[in-house]
Amino acid sequence: MNTGTLQATETHDIAETAATSVQWLPENSNSNPSSSTTGRSIVSNERCLVAEGKASYYSNHFHGRKTASGESFNHRHFTAAHRSLPFGTSVRVINLENGKNVVVRITDRGPHMKGRIIDVSQAAAKEIGLFGNGTANVRIEAFN
Repeated sequence: MNTGTLQATETHDIAETAATSVQWLPENSNSNPSSSTTGRSIVSNERCLVAEGKASYYSNHFHGRKTASGESFNHRHFTAAHRSLPFGTSVRVINLENGKNVVVRITDRGPHMKGRIIDVSQAAAKEIGLFGNGTANVRIEAFN
């Protein structure tokens, strides 16, 4: 199911982005998805922002540098960059080619390559089978 891509500028908030290019969908259950490595879930009755598109991952070049949120980037943490989602937003990233998924936290702005909707850390890329391939078609689900 193609629900659109997130193309809003960094100045838009999540509600404005949802209204223009993606959909808020109710979750299928009362628990948010968990990382396939941690097995933890977050209990919630909230809705999620859904989009599909290309994902890529950060290179080692950025390890230790400050992100847009002010945090130091660590390629071993499950973090990601998105153009407009608020910092701290939890996002499930699902690789549509193999079904693997991971939950990341938004800590930076990007991706800066046209046609991509999210950049994930190397740890997250390895988790979903993206590492080595460079890019993959993904579905992202951001929880408010």
